[in-house]
Amino acid sequence: MSYKLYFTTGTTPASLVENLKISIAAKIFNKSAFESLQKTSAEKEELNDGTLCNKSHPILLDTKHVSFHLFHSNTIVKYLKATSSFYKEGSISELTYLPVEAILYNLVKSNNISKEDIIPLISKFENKVDIHSVEQILVFSSIYPFIHKNESLLNELSWFKEFASDTEVASAIQFTLQNTKLVRVPEKNNGVSNLLPNIEIHVSNEKLTPKEGERNILITSALPYVNNVPHLGNIVGSVLSADIFARYGKDRGYNTLFICGTDEYGTATETKALEEKVSPRELCDKYHKIHKEVYDWFDIGFDYFGRTTTEKQTEIAQDIFMKLYNNNYLEEQVMRQLYCPEHKGYLADRYVEGECPKCHYEDARGDQCDKCGTLLDPFELINPRCKLDNATPIPKDSKHIFLSLDKLEPELKAWVEKASEEGHWSKNSKTITNSWLKEGLKPRCITRDLVWGTPVPLEGFKDKVLYVWFDATIGYISITANYTDEWKKWWQKDPVNDKNDVKLYQFMGKDNVPFHSVVFPASALGTSDPWNLLYHLNTTEYLQYEGGKFSKSRGVGVFGNNAKDTGVSPSVWRYYLASVRPESQDSQFSWTEFVTKNNSELLANLGNFVNRIVKFVNAKYNGVIPKFDVSKCPNYVNTAEKEINALLATYIDDLENCRLRKGLETAMQLSSRGNLFLQENKLDNSTFENEPEKADAIVAIGINLVYLVSSIFGPYMPEIRDKIDQILNAPKLRIPDKFEFWIQPGHCIGKPQYLFNRIDEKKIDEWRNEYGGQQKK
Repeated sequence: MSYKLYFTTGTTPASLVENLKISIAAKIFNKSAFESLQKTSAEKEELNDGTLCNKSHPILLDTKHVSFHLFHSNTIVKYLKATSSFYKEGSISELTYLPVEAILYNLVKSNNISKEDIIPLISKFENKVDIHSVEQILVFSSIYPFIHKNESLLNELSWFKEFASDTEVASAIQFTLQNTKLVRVPEKNNGVSNLLPNIEIHVSNEKLTPKEGERNILITSALPYVNNVPHLGNIVGSVLSADIFARYGKDRGYNTLFICGTDEYGTATETKALEEKVSPRELCDKYHKIHKEVYDWFDIGFDYFGRTTTEKQTEIAQDIFMKLYNNNYLEEQVMRQLYCPEHKGYLADRYVEGECPKCHYEDARGDQCDKCGTLLDPFELINPRCKLDNATPIPKDSKHIFLSLDKLEPELKAWVEKASEEGHWSKNSKTITNSWLKEGLKPRCITRDLVWGTPVPLEGFKDKVLYVWFDATIGYISITANYTDEWKKWWQKDPVNDKNDVKLYQFMGKDNVPFHSVVFPASALGTSDPWNLLYHLNTTEYLQYEGGKFSKSRGVGVFGNNAKDTGVSPSVWRYYLASVRPESQDSQFSWTEFVTKNNSELLANLGNFVNRIVKFVNAKYNGVIPKFDVSKCPNYVNTAEKEINALLATYIDDLENCRLRKGLETAMQLSSRGNLFLQENKLDNSTFENEPEKADAIVAIGINLVYLVSSIFGPYMPEIRDKIDQILNAPKLRIPDKFEFWIQPGHCIGKPQYLFNRIDEKKIDEWRNEYGGQQKK
């Protein structure tokens, strides 16, 4: 018989295993086959058969019968034995599938063979070396690349040393090593990370306080009212937006405190409690828990999530009230209120509905028209009605306390002009605030005829409470006070020696703006205390649902608990909501767009980038980052590095100025740039085998790009950032100023994981029908 025998041209330890098997078997069983191997290796001969020319496996070819060829190294070893003079009749079992083959395959694939793996394999040989044994050849060849330089281990493996010392085996080993081109793959380092120092986000378990010389940021999101489940518009407009910015601040290393809580006082709570036949306190306990569960599921990372029904709230709100009173910024007025004769109670402005006198929208509220945005007095409504029972309310006179906004207007105007420019308020925030100031401020009632609320601390008003919109914004302060006894360091300047510059950022929907840019700061100014007033005001327009409005009563739209029920991860919800955040105009929630963004952006862009490079490093480099020289990748040096850093700078500028939607777009562009980098540099088997130094550089750059991408997506999708960091076996990376090689040669990454799952497009109609309410046809 005449053979041609070919080595695999692979460059990994697994390739060396393959070549050792056939080289040793040929040397021992068939000298002409070994001579053929020497010839084909010297001549670098290519095969004519297109199916074989890749030589990704060893090949045994019968030159007289070209159609007969073997690929699998184990099969080639058995064939060479079976056709040799060393094969004995009745030894067929040695040529069938051996149980040890599966064990050896998994060990070689893992690229990590230990003494504990080897002992069970060789113990059956009882230290009796038989170079003609197929099983011994397979075991020896499989473990050789991983242990032959480990002298301490070899001293414990006498069978291995004796097998390797055989003259013919030693000759075959030498020939194989000379003709197998290995790209160095570092050994795994037992999980010890090899990273640049001081790159990690440091998290303190202590209560946060402002720090001298650091950037101190205090963040609030509008306190959600406690009588209902928040819908997606509520979530993106306040808590999610604030959370993204808070996470960005923390991930940049800023000293950042993010507080929020439920707004629990007022008519709406009393009324809802009557509907559910529970006390106001029981109602608040119920919905506070519901809100917290929703926000926890959405990965909202409050430093503290409190509530307004606390002793601290009463103490601080009454203190502010009395300082305003003592400074002559409060006045008594008789106010006409609408009273419902049906359920015998005064109606909060929002519980009076009717026709808007400006745009004639039929469902305007007594405090504001949702259609045209005009702020209203309930007496301005045409054909007013009680929201609870549709009864026609009647006017009644009642003595109340008013905040003298007209007296505070000059000081407030000067503050607004300065703060809105220095703090770069969002455009709609400025527009809404200036519309109030342009019309001229008037005294505004800050008390109500209720039981459920902060008591008014004045004689003659013991049967009244503070109006919820005066009281609620003070909730930010009292919630901070419930978080830390040192709350004044966050909310007030030290009049003697203030070295802790605190910047207050507030996030909300546009309907909440006047209370934060006019009423709350005016109240603070009127106390004469050194309050840290609003620095940046960030406001969203409305998120609509599939061409209409969210409505819990009609079952229209997705509410916080519904999102969890879909089975789609919170990361996908956070990504989608941030991508359609209504920053300058109303935006639409769309199920079609929701599914498309998951499948075409998250899965096909970000998920593909991370999975592609991680799989390659595991398959070709044993999961270990190789030594690299970036000059071997000219594309990176000449163009990619500059483009990556330009995108990073844009991202930081976006987030610093709270352009959250734009920041997400920039983050996705950086992920796309990562995909392009791998594509234009052709990270594939050919580059790995023919340009190993370039492949090493591409791998190191690509893995560090993944690390950078994980950090900039962290504020938007913290769960995905954590998954990527787990894959990389690296801590959370601080959002950097520029791209660096944080992950160094020798660092061991983990196995690939799927970051996202494809959503079947059939779900679009299913979800649309389920959450369409009366719109369902």
